[in-house]
Amino acid sequence: MKNLSVDLTRVFKVDVCVSRRKKFKHPTEKVPDLFSSVHARVSVSVALGLGVVAATFGYFYRKKLIATPPKKWIRVGELTELIIYPVKSCAGIPADELNCTILGLFDGELRDRTFSCVSLDGTCITGRSHPKMVLIQPRFENNRLILSAPKMPDVSVDVTQITHESRSRTSVWSDIVTTVDCGDEVAKWLSNYLLDDDHGVRLVFYPEDEPTRDAWSRKKNNRDLATHAGALHDVTSYMMLNQASVDDLNTKLTEPVTFKHFRPNFLVNGNTEYAEDKWVWVKIGNVIFKNVMLCGRCIFTNINPETGKRNPDGEPLNTLRSYRMVSEGVDYPILGIHLGVHTQGLIKKGDPIYVGHIPAATES
Repeated sequence: MKNLSVDLTRVFKVDVCVSRRKKFKHPTEKVPDLFSSVHARVSVSVALGLGVVAATFGYFYRKKLIATPPKKWIRVGELTELIIYPVKSCAGIPADELNCTILGLFDGELRDRTFSCVSLDGTCITGRSHPKMVLIQPRFENNRLILSAPKMPDVSVDVTQITHESRSRTSVWSDIVTTVDCGDEVAKWLSNYLLDDDHGVRLVFYPEDEPTRDAWSRKKNNRDLATHAGALHDVTSYMMLNQASVDDLNTKLTEPVTFKHFRPNFLVNGNTEYAEDKWVWVKIGNVIFKNVMLCGRCIFTNINPETGKRNPDGEPLNTLRSYRMVSEGVDYPILGIHLGVHTQGLIKKGDPIYVGHIPAATES
């Protein structure tokens, strides 16, 4: 409005000056229409201003919609597999029903990725460097974690006892996490199996009920990554995979793979491949999740979960790289989505899966 008042003042002065100084030779001669140019400028300015206001409103309106669960849901499939991984990088345990919390899946002492193998300096060891880890099968009996592996006797850890042990520090992708050591017996067992040595690997346990690390938020400037970091997870506390996307990948591979290569918590029998990339909100039964980040795939994908051996041709990762480098924010091929829980609760295998409908700013 300040610019407009200046223009009008200038116009009034010029108009007065012209009327006083100019002698008209004919009564039909017109004074230059200075106001018409002002009106044109005002009209353009108002139009531009309204456009900016509309664009700004649309931006914040849609941002608010994305930040809160929608009211309308569209069914996209069913939960065909529900898997929990108590020990990071080790085999998963299929389940019929599990509870969902901010930390991840759980059922009593059974919790997702709350145990991890570490080196002697406290750095997490994963199947990327030790492929045989995927053959370690955990199970729980009477509050004891029991580990089995090929040609190895079983070993167990009393979870109720280790929670009282002194805390140690573990590094998960350079983020420091508080853990407790699980003792010498299981450490020797893991060292023998993975290193053919009596020393070199320890097992640690995450004793907290909420996430305590940044989970790349410092690097990605994403508050959701800190909120939904999980226990000892790579990125967030949940990962969903679409079977249709795996099926499409297999049409491009000589040797097909299964969903187990990608270690999801949730497998949905969706109808459209890669549709999950754009799912902002997901509801399983009555439990609501938010899509925090697309899932970038690494060399772990090349490890056969049945044999514990790495694919010599670098598959399926190489094929994924050829056509799934689709995210500017992730330097890896995409398959699956990282989720964070918004509304906690119980989910069951076979539950319907819905995707939230996010209307455009013009929709009512």
